[in-house]
Amino acid sequence: MKNRTVARLLYGEEVDMNGTPVRQPFPTEQVDQIDPFLLLHHHTTTVSPDIDPRKAGIGPHPHRGFSPVTFIYKGGVHHRDSRRNNSIVYEGGTQWMDAGMGIMHSERPPHDIQERGGVQEIIQIWVNLPRKYKMSQPNYQPLQANETPVVTGDNYELQVVTGKFQKVKGPIKTLTPLLILRLTMKAGATCEVPIPESYNAVLYLLDGQVMIKGYGLVDGYNAVEFNTDGEGCTITAKEDTRILLLAGEPIDEEVSMYGPFVMNTQLEVMQAMRDYQLGKMGILIED
Repeated sequence: MKNRTVARLLYGEEVDMNGTPVRQPFPTEQVDQIDPFLLLHHHTTTVSPDIDPRKAGIGPHPHRGFSPVTFIYKGGVHHRDSRRNNSIVYEGGTQWMDAGMGIMHSERPPHDIQERGGVQEIIQIWVNLPRKYKMSQPNYQPLQANETPVVTGDNYELQVVTGKFQKVKGPIKTLTPLLILRLTMKAGATCEVPIPESYNAVLYLLDGQVMIKGYGLVDGYNAVEFNTDGEGCTITAKEDTRILLLAGEPIDEEVSMYGPFVMNTQLEVMQAMRDYQLGKMGILIED
């Protein structure tokens, strides 16, 4: 396998998102997006036992024009939305939501967060949707850890969320071609990951340290953006590590973003704001 070269290393600096500290390797001044991936947020928090989980986390808010996706690493996330979806996904699971024409949702800790240690660790990514799907019907897909196919190797375990790895297909259905893998490696393990040559690709290290063949050492909290000049990447863990690998066919369309809306033009963003104010994205009353 011809290994891809590394385009750049992006460190996940801590930023404040409406009072919530998150690590954000992209977007930055260096890179606006890694098409079709618009942003990556890594967030860890300890939920105080004095706080009602129904009032913690992120309250009702709208989205239009893209897919917000949450990967749960510790604890869980209680998802509610204006399309009457109501589910909790725990550690090792994924919540995938195609916002399409518009939806309201909330993201809270589960009612039993304290019984599970009180710590919530998640990664959220925003996946862009092409123009033809931006006004499609919203769709929510919860995926628990035990529903996620696993490929085991020599001292590593790989969850296939969507796309295909070694003939194993991920269950999440996406509107554009994607490959998303969750990889847990013990020190000394090596994993070769084939990536379709037309896909843009980035991997994010939640912790530990790895060696990327042809590049060198990478520490936790860094994202590695690859060039599209090879058939995949080879990763060797120098320390125990957790990795999220994102790859996808680029959409290559104009992007206009404002807050929770991702459209193609500023006019479409203004229309999204107006539709939200008029209640056209639904109403979410949490139980």
